[in-house]
Amino acid sequence: MKPIGSNVIYMVAAAVALAAIPLVSSTMANAQNQSWTSTFNLELCNFSTTGTNPYFILQPGYQLVFAGIEDGEPLNVTVTVSNKTKVVGDGIITRLVEERVVNSETGDLKELTKDYFAICDKTDSVFYFGEDVNNYENGVLVDHEGSWLHGSDNARAGLIMPGTPLLGSRYYQEIAPEIALDKAEIVSMNQTVNVPAGSFSEVIEMRETNDLEPGIEEDNLHAPGIGQVIDHELELVSYGYLK
Repeated sequence: MKPIGSNVIYMVAAAVALAAIPLVSSTMANAQNQSWTSTFNLELCNFSTTGTNPYFILQPGYQLVFAGIEDGEPLNVTVTVSNKTKVVGDGIITRLVEERVVNSETGDLKELTKDYFAICDKTDSVFYFGEDVNNYENGVLVDHEGSWLHGSDNARAGLIMPGTPLLGSRYYQEIAPEIALDKAEIVSMNQTVNVPAGSFSEVIEMRETNDLEPGIEEDNLHAPGIGQVIDHELELVSYGYLK
């Protein structure tokens, strides 16, 4: 659900620049990655822990529920925007979004993750500032693999959803060397998608890859006013605000 969920000076200028700003991390400084944006001028943003952009809702109580078969296992994934915040590197206050992954047949908890997001006031772009991951096997906590946080161990925030998505935009969603180097390319802007939660139009499709897992691609789709509707092999089954 990266994850859901997923973003810099002026809105249009930032979106156009996604394909032009050079990479700065030595981990990513090879020729094939030079067209992927990893620098976002975060210092120019005033960040908010609540708000929305066309394809991402960061309002406490908003929830997305996905279901399906992934890697041969039936899963139910619940993504909930909490009423909690967390201060990360550079003193940035972020909103905690909880992602709960459960085997839908056995009820066993597979993963419980706290993701941290904030919205830039200049662009309405949503940035991803890290995650605290708890991985489980047979209901027992086994590790925290995949955890990272902006400002720690050379990790930096990535863009999870641009305020103005443009076809062909390519950018890093997570910048945590040796842990998470996910990136996304917007490959379609006007799809119609039917999932259990409903039929949605003007859907954008993001093709996501990871520098740490070459050759693996996942397609994730987002509907305006809703957020993510397809997470790789999982489909949205319900959405809305908790009562």
